[in-house]
Amino acid sequence: MKTGHHSSRHSIYRKTRLSILMGLTLGISHSAFSSGGGIVTDDASSLSRPEKTEPYSPYAQRNFPDRPLWGDTHLHTAISFDAGAFGATLLPPDAYRFAKGEEVVSSTGQPVRLSRPLDFLVVADHSDNMGFFPDLQSGAPYVMVSEKGRRWNKMVNAGGQEGVKAAGELIAAFSQDKFPKELASLPGTSVYRNTWDSIIKAAEEANDPGRFTAFIGYEWTSLVKGNNLHRVVIYRDDADRAKLLEPFTATPPLGSTNPVDLWKWMDRYEAKTAGQVLAIAHNGNLSNGIMFPETKAFGKKIGKEYAEARALRERLYEVTQIKGDGETHPFLSKNDEFADYGTWDQGNLDLSELKQKQMLQHEYARSALKLGLRMEKNLGTNPYKFGLIGSTDSHTGLATAQEDNFFGKHSGGEPDKDRYKHPMAKMGEHEYTGYSPLASGYAAVWAAENTRASIFDAMQRKETYATTGSRITVRFFGGWEFEKTNADSRIPARIGYAKGVPMGGDLPAAPEGKKAPTFLVAAMKDALSGNLDRIQIVKGWLDSNNELHEKVYDVVWSGDRKPDAKGKLPSVGNTVDVARATWSNSIGAPELVAVWQDPDFDAGQSAFYYARAIEIPTPRWTAYEARYYQINMPKEVPMTTTERAYTSPIWYTPEKG
Repeated sequence: MKTGHHSSRHSIYRKTRLSILMGLTLGISHSAFSSGGGIVTDDASSLSRPEKTEPYSPYAQRNFPDRPLWGDTHLHTAISFDAGAFGATLLPPDAYRFAKGEEVVSSTGQPVRLSRPLDFLVVADHSDNMGFFPDLQSGAPYVMVSEKGRRWNKMVNAGGQEGVKAAGELIAAFSQDKFPKELASLPGTSVYRNTWDSIIKAAEEANDPGRFTAFIGYEWTSLVKGNNLHRVVIYRDDADRAKLLEPFTATPPLGSTNPVDLWKWMDRYEAKTAGQVLAIAHNGNLSNGIMFPETKAFGKKIGKEYAEARALRERLYEVTQIKGDGETHPFLSKNDEFADYGTWDQGNLDLSELKQKQMLQHEYARSALKLGLRMEKNLGTNPYKFGLIGSTDSHTGLATAQEDNFFGKHSGGEPDKDRYKHPMAKMGEHEYTGYSPLASGYAAVWAAENTRASIFDAMQRKETYATTGSRITVRFFGGWEFEKTNADSRIPARIGYAKGVPMGGDLPAAPEGKKAPTFLVAAMKDALSGNLDRIQIVKGWLDSNNELHEKVYDVVWSGDRKPDAKGKLPSVGNTVDVARATWSNSIGAPELVAVWQDPDFDAGQSAFYYARAIEIPTPRWTAYEARYYQINMPKEVPMTTTERAYTSPIWYTPEKG
């Protein structure tokens, strides 16, 4: 285990450059996370062998992805009716330019730019009421003859908090199936068709294979009495196919709020176009217990057909975003000291129904992964065998997920001296506070090249991971033959692919004599963020009594800390200077690598494993806001954060073992 460099934030950039130069000399830097072909050997005696089966260059003949591609699969622009009502003015072309690294002017007139460009983006404007907002804002005749249309037109054009209030009313009306039918923009109309064509055109014009990928996509906007079941639909295809079938909506009679009907629409699309689409379920913390049903869904008993369709269509899950983190909840994971991160558990999307504890197990990723093990035993298929990604769900047109560059959930919550005071959204008597949103998250994909096809295929095989915004580089492999010395390799990915399966994979049958699986995990810090505190492996399993369990293992950490008698690792510490919104990387480690073997393995029990990399504490976006505007934040406002990454799981099933 390695400890971090002693450096303040003011000198981190210079020292990071120096460490990279040193790493290149020593052969460590990013090659530690790259890949090469062939079988790896560290055997010194091999130098005397007469023949070599590998090239001298360890980087020649690579056939694996050598760096993660960073993106956002869930971004809204002014085309979405709620984003527009909140004050968004940016459109898809602006969103793509921003994601590519260009400076743009935000909807509130502020210049904004990413610290580093993204590699891909999905503009996922809402499927329902596409094209409605421009008509609402301009006062189209059909809008102004409606009483609610006139009211919302006046509020939206007043802007500011009146616009935010209008957005809340629009969301509540849609959530409760009370949106005026005379105002709805539906598939088959010219307004809807023209809007969808403009979305496709923007993606086609921004797409630059090899440099930047602009996916065609939308968000299917299912709300069941305020319970959020949204899915982002992503196309592998270009305009020729995407134009052949308009998006599926949640509004009857053309649409449905039932995910089963969305999957059937996906079947129809692929049959008609010979194309490919995938669906990513929205963070389930606002679903009030219906995102991951175990026995019944929409009044019907869950059977094999449901399990197979969901497993096929929903290969990924959005585990973190601005509206809360969805890995786990402290009520569900009582022995996990890091469980209470960015927790949103007030109620459903429009706060029409407050949260009850029994709902939680059907909302969070870790719990769903466990439920899937039991459902697989009963149904023969695991419907919740998903990989993990993060994304923003920003409604500003700006994919900002960095604490010192956070432009909020919507344009009514962009940087402002009073942002923390105003509700992010107010629904009747209840509200989401202005300081509750997270500056989260991003999707990391291990793809061979930056193209629609390559990234889409990597998503399908679940070789992905989520971060809460910090661009931590993470590798995670499972197998039966990893050895402790493999963690010393400066190119762990070569060993990982040669001896095991990457994140998102299934453990193969155990070789004879192997009693427990081994895992190779490696993480490297984001050069612009904090050092690493630790890497953990989270295990979930189903025992012989059909009971579900979980355990979090600390597998490698910074410094010379030692677990206590109960196995608890001491805290890494905290160097955050809240008043100055800075920190010191004098604690933590720039990289961590380890090989770990499951000490509690039972070959007769189904299980999953995923890695969680955690940074040292750093300033939260509220601390940067307080420093910039010279605000004395109330004590209830959180001012620090611990950024993290979650890998897609690796699964073990006894039938294969």
